[in-house]
Amino acid sequence: MMSMSAKIDDWLLEILACPKSKAPLRLDAEAGELICDESGLAYPIRDGIPVLLVDEAREIR
Repeated sequence: MMSMSAKIDDWLLEILACPKSKAPLRLDAEAGELICDESGLAYPIRDGIPVLLVDEAREIR
């Protein structure tokens, strides 16, 4: 499997929140996703842009 290796600026990561739970997100750069541990969702990062839509997220639990 090819590594996607995403990068999000630290200042942006500090202000982003899960649209479902409103909890903070953490970056999984290898998977190219933003993870919400509270809601159990992983949001994709496409072309360097976080896609924070619940319908686009995948469940990680």
